[in-house]
Amino acid sequence: MQIQEAIKQGTGLVKLHGWVYRERKSKELAFIVLRDSTNIIQCVVKKSNVSEKEWADAEKILIESSVEIEGEIKEDKRAPTGYEISVTKLNVIHFSEVFPINKGQSVEFLADNRHLWLRSRKMTSMLKIRSTVFGAIHEYFRSKNFYEYQSPIFQSVQCEGGSTLFEVNYFGKPVFLAQTWQLYAEPAVFALEKVYCIAPSFRAEKSKTSRHLTEYWHAEMETSWEGFKELQDYGEGLVKHIVKKVLETNAEELKILERDENKLKPALEKPFPRITYTEALKVLKEKNNLQVEWGKDLRTIEEDEIMKNYDTPIIVTHYPKQVKAFYMKEDPSDSKVVFGYDMLAPEGYGEVIGASEREPDLEKIKERLKEQGEEPSNYEFYLDTRKYGSVQHGGFGMGVERIIAWVCGLESIKDAIPFPRTMLRYKP
Repeated sequence: MQIQEAIKQGTGLVKLHGWVYRERKSKELAFIVLRDSTNIIQCVVKKSNVSEKEWADAEKILIESSVEIEGEIKEDKRAPTGYEISVTKLNVIHFSEVFPINKGQSVEFLADNRHLWLRSRKMTSMLKIRSTVFGAIHEYFRSKNFYEYQSPIFQSVQCEGGSTLFEVNYFGKPVFLAQTWQLYAEPAVFALEKVYCIAPSFRAEKSKTSRHLTEYWHAEMETSWEGFKELQDYGEGLVKHIVKKVLETNAEELKILERDENKLKPALEKPFPRITYTEALKVLKEKNNLQVEWGKDLRTIEEDEIMKNYDTPIIVTHYPKQVKAFYMKEDPSDSKVVFGYDMLAPEGYGEVIGASEREPDLEKIKERLKEQGEEPSNYEFYLDTRKYGSVQHGGFGMGVERIIAWVCGLESIKDAIPFPRTMLRYKP
């Protein structure tokens, strides 16, 4: 039986196993707060109620010892979770050594001991929410008749910018770790029409901010026969579904993380504002007293400032062509901008989705590649998709850890993944 099941039972005999979360002892009593993956519960060992060996073991128990217990559960409002177990049997599976993690230790120490810090209630709560988020992504796309489809991690070409590539020696030839699945997903829409994937992506960005990881999980989709508006609808629908599932499933975990649910509910209850890049610059000027030259990409500071005006994510569309990737489709009514959007999360969490309708014109793609210093012949497999029955299509990528960080209210994206990889950290 797990702890939450025992709490639900409320009375009577229970048998549990778990790890010691806290402990304190006196001459006649040992108080053990037991934890498992579901919850914690206070267990009281009375010297008079157990054998000599069991009492001796109780006196030796330290935090993180693994144990089995039997006893009577009853309600007790003074206990940490409102219930207490009077122990009648105690079996120590393993006596822990002195656990190195306690209150007040540095972020760096906790990062060095991440393999142990995962046992903390806050990390466990994040991991449960993370599992809900991944499940919600699969559920959403499958409900929209998308097929799950995978692309290679080793790739011969770049998609998002050469300066952020991890180069790998592939039997004497240089290849790159995937920044995105996109160039290999686009060919698939001509077979499956609607595809999605959740997979790791790699960006060699020399960034030390609270928003960047060198290895992160990327939820990506690609769809044919649909345009720019539909891409915005899919992005908004996905985020709303994620928030809905977390609020339904993880209320207790949000409490442990001290996350105010009321900051998430607007994203569920309101439509996401959709504004153009040009309109965004106007908002920044008029409401935030921040002047940004047209044609410059929005940096972290501008994203943070504009989001002070909204309590839901927003979708910023029609970015200047000069700051976006070669594959984004030009707006036929204004060749200076593209059918691309970024979804920005509130509370300073920045871009969570990047999307675009894809450029269908073969010659325009070649021209854009040359402008960005790329050799079109290296992209022959990709260019073939524009030669044989090309259709309107597009897609987006969502940084899963950024969504998790926002939903959980985390200070750093590093706490949205079990083992973060950054410019300065590659272990444990």
